[in-house]
Amino acid sequence: MNQVVEIGGVKLTLSSSDESSGEWIGQREALKQLLACWLVVDEKDLPLAPRIVGTPGIGKTTLGMAAARARQQDLYIYQCTADTRPEDLLVSPVLDDNGRIKYHASPLVTAMITGAVCILDEGNRMNEKSWASLAPLLDHRRYVESIVAGITIQAHPNFRCAVTMNDDESTFEIPDYILSRLQPTLTLAHPAKADELAILRYHLPFADEQLLSLTVDFLQQAHQLRLDFSTRDGINVLRYALKRLAQDPQHPLGKDAAWRDSLLKCLGDDAMDLANLAKKRGQTLGGNVMPMGLGDFFFDPNDPLHPDADDELDEDEDEDFEDDEDEDDDPRRRRR
Repeated sequence: MNQVVEIGGVKLTLSSSDESSGEWIGQREALKQLLACWLVVDEKDLPLAPRIVGTPGIGKTTLGMAAARARQQDLYIYQCTADTRPEDLLVSPVLDDNGRIKYHASPLVTAMITGAVCILDEGNRMNEKSWASLAPLLDHRRYVESIVAGITIQAHPNFRCAVTMNDDESTFEIPDYILSRLQPTLTLAHPAKADELAILRYHLPFADEQLLSLTVDFLQQAHQLRLDFSTRDGINVLRYALKRLAQDPQHPLGKDAAWRDSLLKCLGDDAMDLANLAKKRGQTLGGNVMPMGLGDFFFDPNDPLHPDADDELDEDEDEDFEDDEDEDDDPRRRRR
């Protein structure tokens, strides 16, 4: 049964903490930066509430979870949505079996009361009215006011908070007075190849090495081209391919075909175009991957429309021009 506390004469039923397991692999600097935000260096100092920004599926929430574990604090995660209301963020009234009103503290308020960590996930999905209710929490005041319960709730000194935001178009634009409170901005990049392979192995330790190699090489090519395919996408592709092969061990087309079918089913035609391009170039997925430019994604190397074709033409013209200059300098040509 969840813990009940009393604040200002109002009893609040607290939320349960997040018990998800997970390990932060690679990008140790990102973890150090987040932990630095939560340090206090003097009794008058206050922790920061940073924004963790990156593409969907890159590990922003996992980073926050890892930081909470590093600090040995309980973790609470609140999933922000476009229809999140201030009372959802803070205190919600519910009816008990006897028809009486009871008050439930959100994961955020529970973290405030107990001195835990709260991650506001996908904060740029939330409307301004809800953000406004958090303004005093995110500055030196460190409290929230619940209109529903009629109480003010002060944050515990050990309370820490971070907000994750997807690096894409959001449903609502966050106002500047809130952004000025969500500092600094920690930008999370795609993992390096070795780290990404380790992440895949961590989540799918039973995966076949050939399929692991196919997946991580595809992801690394996508990252080089700045395409929005994330490590989470790779995990889903790999997981579905493994399920198909387990369902039909004698798959007539083999592991490679099962993987490509999974790629198409999970990520669509754009992902297949990238995989087919790599195969056409002789950059077999699962082998050594050569970096490609954006022009390689859309044009064949021999296509006159390929961006590099202009460079080759310029070189040829320069050579012709140099030959003409050499002929003009020839004294035999001047005498004629």
